[in-house]
Amino acid sequence: MGGFEGGDEGGFWDEDAIKTLIDKPNNPTKEKSFIESDGSIYSIKAHAKVNIFLKITGHKDGFHTLLSRFMRVDNLYDTISFVPANCKEFSIEGCDDIPLKSNTIYKAYKALCDYTNDSDIEEFFLTHKVVVTKEIPSQAGLGGGSSDASAFMLLAKEVCNLVISTDELSKVGSTIGSDLPFFIHNYPSANVSGFGEIVEAFEEEALHIELYKPDIGCDTTLVYKTFKQHLLADIDLSSFEGWEKLDSKSILEMSDDPALLNDLYAASLIAYPELKEEAKKGWFFSGSGSTFFTIKN
Repeated sequence: MGGFEGGDEGGFWDEDAIKTLIDKPNNPTKEKSFIESDGSIYSIKAHAKVNIFLKITGHKDGFHTLLSRFMRVDNLYDTISFVPANCKEFSIEGCDDIPLKSNTIYKAYKALCDYTNDSDIEEFFLTHKVVVTKEIPSQAGLGGGSSDASAFMLLAKEVCNLVISTDELSKVGSTIGSDLPFFIHNYPSANVSGFGEIVEAFEEEALHIELYKPDIGCDTTLVYKTFKQHLLADIDLSSFEGWEKLDSKSILEMSDDPALLNDLYAASLIAYPELKEEAKKGWFFSGSGSTFFTIKN
């Protein structure tokens, strides 16, 4: 089970560019193609996400449960490509700082092989390498590693002609990480609950999302452990009753306090007190951090 305890493994992020403002329209209607191909190279976008709100609902079997509104960020994405190459084993380029067996893409590859028992997958990746072009920063609360793994699974399903439904793929993904089911379903906006395995599409207008990523990385495991130690006993389920029925803009207009909308913000401040200096009035906090975001009219 993935659960909400582990970290989010990504690839390389240019440290000179890690402190950035991204100010472009988040418009899911603009993305028309699912897979890009020139006949020999296959590519897919792995989009970032933000958590409009994130509320911890409990702790079970060693993992936290939650209720959250995930929103896809269409103007920020990594690119996953399958490039022809002679490989002795499964090969990934672009994630040199992550050991192969710790990479979420490799875990997705192994999970697909184990679940489908389809030899075509192994054969395909002896003649193709995976190339990751990173744009989503790591340890940012934007789901980069999970999105990469999900995009890999979706692309592999198509190019290897795997007989597996989206729901099955989501279940396989959930064994790797809790964010994967959201990315596999590829909804622009969704309510996510349980351990992350329950994903329900939420129909709403796209929002103009602006992101700010300070030069701080937040380890997801540490943030959740901090929440469990200091804040779990204080959760009040009635305080966010009905939020899943509200559109994201209305939720964000309720308060400009990121701690009200994201239970992990307070835990992140305990684990990384320097984050407090980066906070801006009217900006919210995504996931376990460290990205702040706001909505532009």
